[in-house]
Amino acid sequence: MPASISTEPRMSATAEEEAYRHLQRAVRLGRYRPGERLIPEEIAAEIGMSRMPVREAFRRLASDGLVVLRPNRGCVVAGLTVDELYEIFEIRSVLEGLAVRLAMPRIDEEELEDLERLLDRMERASQSGSSDWVVRHQEFHGRICALSQRPKLIHQISALHAVIEPYMRIWFDYVEKPLTAREEHAAVIAALRSGDAGQAEQVMQEHILGTAPMLAEFVTPSR
Repeated sequence: MPASISTEPRMSATAEEEAYRHLQRAVRLGRYRPGERLIPEEIAAEIGMSRMPVREAFRRLASDGLVVLRPNRGCVVAGLTVDELYEIFEIRSVLEGLAVRLAMPRIDEEELEDLERLLDRMERASQSGSSDWVVRHQEFHGRICALSQRPKLIHQISALHAVIEPYMRIWFDYVEKPLTAREEHAAVIAALRSGDAGQAEQVMQEHILGTAPMLAEFVTPSR
């Protein structure tokens, strides 16, 4: 079906991308909390652009699961119920387990050393109390997923990380440090070093599923 012709000026794709990235970062960092309404006029003024690219960014964020577009309420930051949180971690465990299995043929000593360095960065952030730990944690998981060389799989996993990132940050703020984090991620590296794809997949799945109960108490129901 041919595209309709509009007499409205075409919005800059760059402006839409800028608005999208600005809002995605703000939601993921917890600047906007679950249930909070996003006002397009205020955000447009803050970024220095018209409302149109902001509204288009809202639609992209809704497809990411980060906001909800509701009649008469506009754009509201999405929240997770406990059941939804567990579901996300269940899906993550399957997808990241698959990513590990696919990555195994590309795991060599150089890659293992890179993962060790990422784990050291995560540990330093944890000891300093810096919320950069969340970023370092994503880098660690992202590195393994990248080795799967499956772009669609990587995209799906990244989207799931984005949805839970605000809760990871809240969790980090309320605990002294993730006490078992280094041991669990070191176990993942050891499983990768073993060369046993089945074992590595299982270790990754168990690691991810074990995180859900720790985050559950910090979830604010969105319903």
